[in-house]
Amino acid sequence: MEIQRTASLLGSPGSMESLEKQLSCPICLDMFTKPVVILPCQHNLCRGCASDLYDSRNPYRFSGGVFRCPTCRFEVVLDRHGVHGLQRNLLVENIIDIYKQQQEGGGGGSTTTETSIKPKSSKEPMCQEHEDEKINIYCVSHQTPTCSMCKVFGQHKDCEVSPLASVYQAQKGELSNAIDALVAGNGRLQALLNQMEEACTGVQDNAQSAKQRLGECFDSLYAALEERKNALLERIGKEQDEKVAALRSLARRYGDRLQAATELTDTAVQALEQSGAAEFLQASKNLIAQTKDAAKSSLAEERPEPGFERMDHFTLDTEHVETLLSKMDFGADDEEEFEDAEDQEEE
Repeated sequence: MEIQRTASLLGSPGSMESLEKQLSCPICLDMFTKPVVILPCQHNLCRGCASDLYDSRNPYRFSGGVFRCPTCRFEVVLDRHGVHGLQRNLLVENIIDIYKQQQEGGGGGSTTTETSIKPKSSKEPMCQEHEDEKINIYCVSHQTPTCSMCKVFGQHKDCEVSPLASVYQAQKGELSNAIDALVAGNGRLQALLNQMEEACTGVQDNAQSAKQRLGECFDSLYAALEERKNALLERIGKEQDEKVAALRSLARRYGDRLQAATELTDTAVQALEQSGAAEFLQASKNLIAQTKDAAKSSLAEERPEPGFERMDHFTLDTEHVETLLSKMDFGADDEEEFEDAEDQEEE
């Protein structure tokens, strides 16, 4: 209904002037180029112009940003899709189509030729084979723009052709939709990248916690081994002290007896050196008895057992413990593996 009402008003010159102003983009000041987007403040913009303005002020395309309406300065907060996330104004696009049809048909637009809106590109491409002919049709068979002379006399005379404007609008709309899909895909990829980054951070944090727990476990093992080593060293030191004390005590007894025996030997030698028989016989009986007793006691002296000095019984067998430690691993089955290893060692 709105489109029909607009079409009925295009016949009047005053309406044409008013409509031309309404169809002007406030950024490029030319007629809107489809697709046309509408802002929350109800002002319209060419999507291309709006995208250029937005990109110049928001270099991070997929992180969202603030866009300010060039007409009323209203600030619009855009998501990661940017300008492509704004809604298209299909009503304005249809009015543009009706306006262009009226202009091409000469209805109502001849009285305002001086004020009519000119297209953005004033230089139109020319056909390479027919230099005086403008490219005004589209060869559907070969998917390329061409001119009317090529259709009538040239290489496209047997081809299917279509009006250039209709193909232009169709492909432009297709490209716009493809851009929308691409932007949406980029948004999904950005979300995946964010998830991967969060996952990497989670892995690093969890690995750090696991390393800390592992360090604490091995610190406990080191402490237990150090405590056990000190206990065993204490046992060795205790037996060392006991044996050394026993040997030193025995050596003192041997020293005392040696000194006594040496003194008795000196006394006996002195007795042998006396010249008088009577004097010798008075002391010889007692000396002979003492000398024999001392000689017998030296043969019966207490001695250390063979191998008393050896400490071989303190040898520690750590092979099975080393086997268990070398098989330490992460998981809930570690205890079962240790038990199996112990059983194999016992067998």
